Amino acid sequence: MPLRTARPMRRPGTRNEQFIQRIPSDIIDRIRGTQLLIPVGDRMVTKKIGPTAQDIRVSLSTSDPKVAKERHAQVSAALAKHYAAARQGPRRLTPKETVALAGIAYRLWVDAFDDDPGPSGLWDRAITANEEVIQGLPHRDRLRLTPATPEEKRMRLLSALERRFGPIVDVVLGRGGLVVDQDSRSRLLMQVAEAMQQATKINARKTKGDYRPDPDAARFPEWEPPRPNGHGREELNSASGGKKVTLTSLVGGWWREAKATGRSISTHQSYSTTVDKLVKFLGHNDARRVTPEDIVRFKDHRLSEVNPKTGKPVSPKTVKDSDLAGLKAVFGWAVSNRLLPSNPAEGITIKLGKPKRLRSKGFTDAEAQAILKAASELQQGKETFKTFAAKRWVPWLCAYTGSRVGEMAQLRKQDLRQENGIWVLTVTPEAGTVKGGQAREIPLHPHLVELGFPTFVRSAPDGHLFLNPNEAEPDPDRRVLGPLQGVKNRLAEFAREFVPDRNVAPNHGWRHRFKTLWREAGLDPRIMDEIQGHAARTVGDEYGDVTVKAMASALAKFPRQG
Repeated sequence: MPLRTARPMRRPGTRNEQFIQRIPSDIIDRIRGTQLLIPVGDRMVTKKIGPTAQDIRVSLSTSDPKVAKERHAQVSAALAKHYAAARQGPRRLTPKETVALAGIAYRLWVDAFDDDPGPSGLWDRAITANEEVIQGLPHRDRLRLTPATPEEKRMRLLSALERRFGPIVDVVLGRGGLVVDQDSRSRLLMQVAEAMQQATKINARKTKGDYRPDPDAARFPEWEPPRPNGHGREELNSASGGKKVTLTSLVGGWWREAKATGRSISTHQSYSTTVDKLVKFLGHNDARRVTPEDIVRFKDHRLSEVNPKTGKPVSPKTVKDSDLAGLKAVFGWAVSNRLLPSNPAEGITIKLGKPKRLRSKGFTDAEAQAILKAASELQQGKETFKTFAAKRWVPWLCAYTGSRVGEMAQLRKQDLRQENGIWVLTVTPEAGTVKGGQAREIPLHPHLVELGFPTFVRSAPDGHLFLNPNEAEPDPDRRVLGPLQGVKNRLAEFAREFVPDRNVAPNHGWRHRFKTLWREAGLDPRIMDEIQGHAARTVGDEYGDVTVKAMASALAKFPRQG
């Protein structure tokens, strides 16, 4: 009987489209009685194939014909991998492949609880239960006193591992469409058990506020899925010259070059995050398999996601200027370096409409005064001294410099000096991240001196004033990035207490307000741009220097705040 053509069909009585496909006759006996893991959109669906099944039926969970068409292709591709694995029969995993697959389980478990790890007691109990199984002391076997042979002990251990970790092993194998022999599964069970215990300890650490990278995560090699070569054998997915080209390796290569040309670590972090999301969305890490259609689907997927921080959909501007821009840059680098034949993200964009503007982007007088008054009257509570100091001084610094909040939050003691009677701040990429990578100097407004900011700095210990760099981070460029984001988040939360209007950014509002007040005072716009780190507006503006003396003179005329 010929195979029925697979197509999306509407199930009677529902609005969802359905995928229906006849199981190929040559593997139907091998497929029956098994469970297949099938991606549908951004979910993984477990499908049990009954002992008499002739067809595979999967709900596409959508009534939208366009989405249904995309998911139909997604399900069809996944089933093709399962069919290929069934035809080849059980395969034997190499030791490296076994650890790589365990790494997939590790990352799934760590990522699943990254935003909200839950109560610490849950993870403490899980660590104990995992350890009992791994050590061969499952709960039901504790009271067995009869001696056991080594083989009996081994089978008892595998049985306990299967009960506890078998489901995650099924997920890992299902994602790769793999069918493995029993010895490989036994070895994989042991490796997954160790990986899950490692991940559980990392999640337990997060409940205590410790989000430092796991130094042992690098022990898992990258999974390199084999593919059929048309003759029933397998060959590694490779780029030209036999070199493996993964999406994550492209980011690393792009960054080595971009770092040398002065690109910021925050850009690297943004692009790396986008590529990680793309890998998760596609379900593989093979750069040569990525098509323009994949990028379009990823773009649509991102537009449908909700930002966990705001509870709102991810903005089209973020997808265009962060996700798509990052992919174009990384794939473009790969093309220019002869690693890929074409850039799958080229030409894919989002046409942005003009957003509605409900109010000024800068703080009103009342909002600014409320934040500055709260900063001046703040008393240290349970928070650390540096967090308290950030809330006390960074709002005032932003009010009188119009700087980005991160530039002020990453200041160090050595970044303030006195020159010819003028207190001068140095905003430098040596302290953290500065947009454009260009250092600049800003005189202190006289009111900041009256408030005692220089006295605070002189009494502070050496190093950063408002954050503690992560000294455990091996990459020096990243030591400040994570702690800085934490300070910025806490400053935003502090400002939100007094400016609940979501139409103004709680940190960036100072930058807009500074320009407004500067213009109202009739001061030189070229000096304003120099203070804020904005580029010259004309070629003529680039002639001559904006000196510290000129900036100090203009700032003395800038209206007092608070």
